[in-house]
Amino acid sequence: MLTFFSDSHHAHAPQYEFFRGERVPCFETPARAEYVKARLSERGHVLQTPDADSRAVLAKVHSARYLAFLEHAWRDWVQLEAGNEERQPFPSVWPVRTLRSDVEPLNFTARLGLYSMDNGSPLSAGTWQAAKAGADAAASAAALLTAGERAVFCCSRPPGHHAGPDFMGGYCFLNNAAVAAQALRDGGAARVAVLDVDYHHGNGTQSIFYDRSDVLFVSLHGDPMTEYPFYLGHADETGTGKGAGFNLNLPLPAGCTVVRWFEALEAACLRIASFKADALVVSLGLDTFAGDPISKFALQPDDFIRLGERLGKLGLPTVFVLEGGYAAAELGTNAVNVIEGFEGL
Repeated sequence: MLTFFSDSHHAHAPQYEFFRGERVPCFETPARAEYVKARLSERGHVLQTPDADSRAVLAKVHSARYLAFLEHAWRDWVQLEAGNEERQPFPSVWPVRTLRSDVEPLNFTARLGLYSMDNGSPLSAGTWQAAKAGADAAASAAALLTAGERAVFCCSRPPGHHAGPDFMGGYCFLNNAAVAAQALRDGGAARVAVLDVDYHHGNGTQSIFYDRSDVLFVSLHGDPMTEYPFYLGHADETGTGKGAGFNLNLPLPAGCTVVRWFEALEAACLRIASFKADALVVSLGLDTFAGDPISKFALQPDDFIRLGERLGKLGLPTVFVLEGGYAAAELGTNAVNVIEGFEGL
């Protein structure tokens, strides 16, 4: 399968994050994409550099002020105080209930909190460069599908499905799946389905399309009663306005069996088939793997072949976008298993 890959992902390389109250090395690292790239190359898959500029599409899925903040955040941080180029900024205040979010503060930390859903998305000097390259890959993949390609894989990082219209979170800054879906719509697809199989609910993608009937969002994920992102992903979230009935969440208990996971996948695929989509975007989170350090599902490498096979049976032009998966060494095998299962190899 043709794959888009950009070395720009290396530009986003924060040194640490906070996990369960502790300062720890980042789980989301450049090594993740490199393991996938290596495995793809070993198996003969063609890799090429993204050639589309996603700016026009980004403006349709993210707010203008959020994009402006993100593009210039590192510059603003470094200019704020001597020595900041050696520090990572983290938000410390958020505009929760009763506080205003319509006014952008001048204070950098306050602006960072305004555009963050958590403190789990550390910035580095090249965050915008890397995130933009991922969005470019998604737009490039959509263009190829519009031109007749059956399927394209975006081997990109940082991931994107937690990034909403005007906020970052969960290691995500720009929503690549939303970019792909919107670009497919712009290219003439009347209906696009987005399937999120990451362990964590794609709250950002849901938020972007929640009031739309032209993009169906379906997600199977850890139950938000106990699993991140906690505040979205429940089964009763079915869309609003024109989007009523076009959002399907299939939350599963942490530690659920592989059998139950595939039952949820089947329900997801049946809903996508009934939607009669012209194209499919898959938020390919691979943190459902049993060995993932921050997730609690039990899929084994062969199960990812089965996942790919089932998606292939939908018979839709498909963009795969890499999302989570933090057992880095196994990530490449699991990603390639999905792709080759899809292709029937």
